[in-house]
Amino acid sequence: MGGNRSREPLSSGLEPLEFPPELQSDVPREPILTLPRALTAYIVLLAVIHLRVLLPVEWENWTIDLFGFIPKRYDSTLLAIDFPGGAGAKVWSFVTYSLLHANLSHIAFNVLWLLPFGSALARRFGAMRFFLFMAVTAVAGALAHLVTHEHSVAPMIGASASVSGTMAAAIRFAFVQGSFLSFSRGDADAAAKVPALSLRRALRNPRVLGFLAVWFGVNIIFGIGSIAIGAEGASVAWQAHIGGFFAGLVLFSVFDPVPRTAGDAADASSQDGSRRG
Repeated sequence: MGGNRSREPLSSGLEPLEFPPELQSDVPREPILTLPRALTAYIVLLAVIHLRVLLPVEWENWTIDLFGFIPKRYDSTLLAIDFPGGAGAKVWSFVTYSLLHANLSHIAFNVLWLLPFGSALARRFGAMRFFLFMAVTAVAGALAHLVTHEHSVAPMIGASASVSGTMAAAIRFAFVQGSFLSFSRGDADAAAKVPALSLRRALRNPRVLGFLAVWFGVNIIFGIGSIAIGAEGASVAWQAHIGGFFAGLVLFSVFDPVPRTAGDAADASSQDGSRRG
């Protein structure tokens, strides 16, 4: 469908119909199974880095200590421990920890959530903004973890803070009419570029509030129960999730290149809700 460039003649006496090139190029093509290049590159990067599990155990542990986020690394007391990387690791580990994962189930869980939310955000932001956004939300998650685990020597790894940031950012436009979680969405590119809700309007939108309630509820359950996902004997760093989520929700407008007028996004959201009322 949509890929044919010519038509068979209706009969031997009729010439085949030919359409002007400009009309053929206007036929919409829905990229159902395709991902934005930026997101594809990010997922491939995670997969390539995960090949470190093939290293000998002592080398693998060294890479985690070097690139993982360890709160104790920033301890200035006399009981401070020397970790690999020195002063440099105190800087890069704010981001590099998000590129490491414990095992395949850990990385698969994060990628699963990235596919819908990260895809929409990558289409909206473009590659450079998307990569910078992932880094900023990773930093926010690390800061939240540092504040709540000041003297912990256990390395934190995983892209969950950044994934949480993409989810928070995406709900600023996901429920607007024509977007990817609305009831009347268009093609993927158009759905990703609808006018977004302001933060104040988003926090008054029933669908956004419902999403927030479920998201925070799940994270509280994981946090209280110390449930592990994809890491043997390791609990979920839910504080980092909240840090990344909060940063994504608040800083979305800083990264968003799509013009937003106060009326457009609000009207679109209300119209979409009225059609299903």
